[in-house]
Amino acid sequence: MKILILGAGKMGSFFADVLSFKHEVAMFDTDLQRLRFTFNTIRMSRPEEITDFKPELVINAATVKYTIDAFKMILPYLSKNCILSDIASVKTGLPEFYKQAGHPFVSTHPMFGPTFANLSDLSTQNTIIITESDHLGKVFFKDLYNELHLNIFEYSFKEHDETIAYSLSIPFASTLVFAAVMKHQDAPGTTFKKHMSIARGLSSEDDYLLSEILFNPHTPEQLEKIRTELSTLLEIVKEKDNIKMTQYLKKFRENIK
Repeated sequence: MKILILGAGKMGSFFADVLSFKHEVAMFDTDLQRLRFTFNTIRMSRPEEITDFKPELVINAATVKYTIDAFKMILPYLSKNCILSDIASVKTGLPEFYKQAGHPFVSTHPMFGPTFANLSDLSTQNTIIITESDHLGKVFFKDLYNELHLNIFEYSFKEHDETIAYSLSIPFASTLVFAAVMKHQDAPGTTFKKHMSIARGLSSEDDYLLSEILFNPHTPEQLEKIRTELSTLLEIVKEKDNIKMTQYLKKFRENIK
């Protein structure tokens, strides 16, 4: 299959490496510097070059802020049967875009990233395939993700957004709050250092991505839960209530089994 990857960032390069040994892969990025280290792929920096390549599948790995703009830039150079796909962690606006784009589509979300995941062993990682996607696109990505030993889940666009609000918004918000109250430690403990490592990893993420995940319409409900639990814990600590603390710790351990 002829596959065009939009965006020569870390995830775009990852997909190019994975796919280039079985497929004819081209990578498009308007920044020539980002194309310097691509391997076993055709490099493109002008949308006009896409016409001659005739891709059968486009994988949009552009930064979430530019996902739809990247699609719009190349649409005039694609055949009508070319499958559009995205791997965006934020699906805002994509269902509406796909409806009017006039192409078959498949939307997925690999629930890992180069910041924390071991890309050489993804057997403990998850990925989501959107149920509204077209059949052929879903078959392609199911085969690919099975080869990568990822755990595959199928959610609708709505279910995806709800899941992201829970699985990303809560840890992101918790880490932001931790960093906001943090002060320098000359002799940090192991737990503190682990939290610091997570915070530094999060700080390397794109500001727009972090904002869009936290601006998910389902996020406020999750943040309210955090605020409620913090209030409960604060009262227990203030009162030095050993019985309530024991009960709280029991609930804590039950939740992480």
